[in-house]
Amino acid sequence: MPAAVVILAAGTGSRVGAGSNKVLLPLGDRPVLAWSVRDAAAVDGVRRVLVVVRPGEQDDVAAALQPHLGDAEVGLVEGGATRHASEAAALDALRPAIEAGDIDVVAIHDGARPLAGPELFAATIAAAQEHGGAIPVVHLPGLLSRDGRPLPVPRTGSLDGVQTPQAFRARDLVSAYADAATDGFEGTDTAACWARYTDLPVAAVPSSPANLKITFPEDLDLALRLAPSG
Repeated sequence: MPAAVVILAAGTGSRVGAGSNKVLLPLGDRPVLAWSVRDAAAVDGVRRVLVVVRPGEQDDVAAALQPHLGDAEVGLVEGGATRHASEAAALDALRPAIEAGDIDVVAIHDGARPLAGPELFAATIAAAQEHGGAIPVVHLPGLLSRDGRPLPVPRTGSLDGVQTPQAFRARDLVSAYADAATDGFEGTDTAACWARYTDLPVAAVPSSPANLKITFPEDLDLALRLAPSG
């Protein structure tokens, strides 16, 4: 089943201490954003890769990515004021291909997660093809409250953290976002909108803490140590 990958790059670098978009910061030999763009483009069956950018940053993002793309073709879409609005803008851009049957699955990923790797993209897309939706999850050994006290882990199981890429059947995802627009609903991530407006299941795909999100300055150093060579 053919797929499209949407990579969200319309955030800021306020907490990481960057004066510009954090996904354009260098991570080894390429910008943060280029890692996930290249990995997504390398997955078999991925027909389209779209990067959602902030208004006015199209030229900067294009210039940062171009030296690292090789033969891959990547589209740029202007995002909105919120994550949900940026996702909706990408789905609008993909809608003609989805309605024509050229794209059956859409995966949405945070550009600030550079180390997902092509295997995780492929696994979530495959799980979405089978089940309807798929999200990467990673075990959380424990949590702290804001005042530093440990939070108890439920006896019935462990705590899992949700990551991206999150993948979903394309037609159902477009329909869910259309219903959300009618209701004025905005989800915190793609899975939240999916769960509210579809009855299809979401499969959990095992992931790793290495699929970290660049949020603070020290995350760049850690990501560089974890990044594969070559």
